[in-house]
Amino acid sequence: QLQLVESGGGLVQPGGSLTLPCAASGYTLVYYAIGWFRRVPGKGREGISCVSISDGSTEYADSVKGRFTIARDNAKNTVYLHLNNLESENTAIYYCAARRPLDRGVQATCALAVTYFGAWGQGAQVTVAS
Repeated sequence: QLQLVESGGGLVQPGGSLTLPCAASGYTLVYYAIGWFRRVPGKGREGISCVSISDGSTEYADSVKGRFTIARDNAKNTVYLHLNNLESENTAIYYCAARRPLDRGVQATCALAVTYFGAWGQGAQVTVAS
């Protein structure tokens, strides 16, 4: 069973940076798509970025383009979300999630919709405050 574990959350000042690793175990991530989502109290989960593991293609929500970067390390079976120039409105719980391949050897398509992802991490709290 695929398990995902986020880490790296914490308190950061406005304008600061943070990196969130998403470590996978149980399956090798090749042909999976890994997405990052965030949730603020009272709202649903917002998709912010996704990476296709086999070819490294990426997708970003408009709200984070130019400030957040998603990257993969296939040797470590880990996906990273680099958060730069953080603002207070970026305070949220950040989750990574996996979209499995529909067929063997077929890369899962990136998407920023919650319903496409079946395995989720427990979340990492990011708080941006001075």
